[in-house]
Amino acid sequence: MASIAPVKDDRLSPRRTAFASMIGTMVEWYDYFIFGTASALVFSRIFFSSLDPTTGVLASFATFGVAFVARPVGAIVFGHFGDRLGRKKMLVLSLLMMGVGTVVVGLLPTYDQVGLLAPTLLVLCRLLQGLAVGGEWGGAVLMAVEHAPKNKRAFYGSWPQMGNPIAMILATLTFLAVVQLPEDDFLAWGWRIPFLASSIMVVIGLYIRLKVLESPAFVRMKEQGEQSRVPIVEILRYHWKPALIGMATTAAPNIPYYIGAVFIISYAAQRTGMDTNLMLIGLCIASFVEVFTIPASAILADRIGRKKVLMGGAFFVAAFAFPFFWLVDSGNPVLIVLALCLILGVGHATTYSTQATFFSELFPTKVRYTGTSVAYHLGGMITSGPVPLVATALVVWAGSSVPLSIYMIVGAFISIGAIRLARESYQDEINAAPKASLKDRTPSVSSRHI
Repeated sequence: MASIAPVKDDRLSPRRTAFASMIGTMVEWYDYFIFGTASALVFSRIFFSSLDPTTGVLASFATFGVAFVARPVGAIVFGHFGDRLGRKKMLVLSLLMMGVGTVVVGLLPTYDQVGLLAPTLLVLCRLLQGLAVGGEWGGAVLMAVEHAPKNKRAFYGSWPQMGNPIAMILATLTFLAVVQLPEDDFLAWGWRIPFLASSIMVVIGLYIRLKVLESPAFVRMKEQGEQSRVPIVEILRYHWKPALIGMATTAAPNIPYYIGAVFIISYAAQRTGMDTNLMLIGLCIASFVEVFTIPASAILADRIGRKKVLMGGAFFVAAFAFPFFWLVDSGNPVLIVLALCLILGVGHATTYSTQATFFSELFPTKVRYTGTSVAYHLGGMITSGPVPLVATALVVWAGSSVPLSIYMIVGAFISIGAIRLARESYQDEINAAPKASLKDRTPSVSSRHI
């Protein structure tokens, strides 16, 4: 009797899982970025119209910043249930929450219609977005990394990271389109289109995510009854060192990113008179370059190790900090686009792409969702949220870009110091069922540095 070959379940495909993770992160970051763009362009005029223009803009950006406070809370909550109930369930929930929060923003009444209720609802929607992003990133990268073969973990782990520049392109192009409307139409209904359009992407993202299977590492852990009762407590007791390493590692990618993708738009307009639309187009070009350099950096990390790529990227950020502003201050559009392509397409890509796998390999399976999420989002709250404000204050204080370059250099060397403390982990087997005692499963951190 002829044997029947087993049927391969395509839902276990690393490529399919990584693609589902990328689609989800793309939707989440798209929603996140359009809120930031709307904060700069329109929110001060429709939700804070009772304030003077300057105060209204500050209030809009404060609303945008609320999410950075909510993200670590989302990381703890989603991490807890992701480590206990599964990665997939939390990813579906986070995407649904982000979609609801974003679509509701597109339906909100204005201040002129309902008074203070309008900005109050806006803040609540932003809090919901922040909670969702706090749960999204860790789960997305774990699904990609834990489904991947050992020799391609960084490559597949970089797919969710590609969602970031793709989302930036989509968000920027969408707003570039709607701002071409007559101003009255844009303020009345045009600004709502990018938010409402998010619902289409959310439905597609949910459909794709529901088609993939749970992480095999989590399934093995659950079968052996190894779930942590309170993952955040275990992180604080036994895994606080890798959590701190992860937080510090975020400085190298985050500071140049928020300078190069957010702050530089207003800086270039004020210092060189560069048209905002041209800056946004340049940002789209740089993001397009990053879509390719992110997986390229990850492939290199699978061959030579995470630390070498991460440290190489951080050294590039430090070396390019002064030349970046020299190119921007030239006022030459071609040189400015070159500066953006280098700082985002090389500096950010090399320090950001491998971060997903590097963080995942710092923690054991039973607390991996919580550990990666908390390290990433607490680090982001410190190294991302304050960047535009700090950069603005430094320029006002010094009257030049010199302290901005120093700011980027300091961030790069903070990350370099943290990465040196971690043990190289690209040859580790992270999906094996845990058998050692709790203390033996403490992080991949080199004892010679601790």
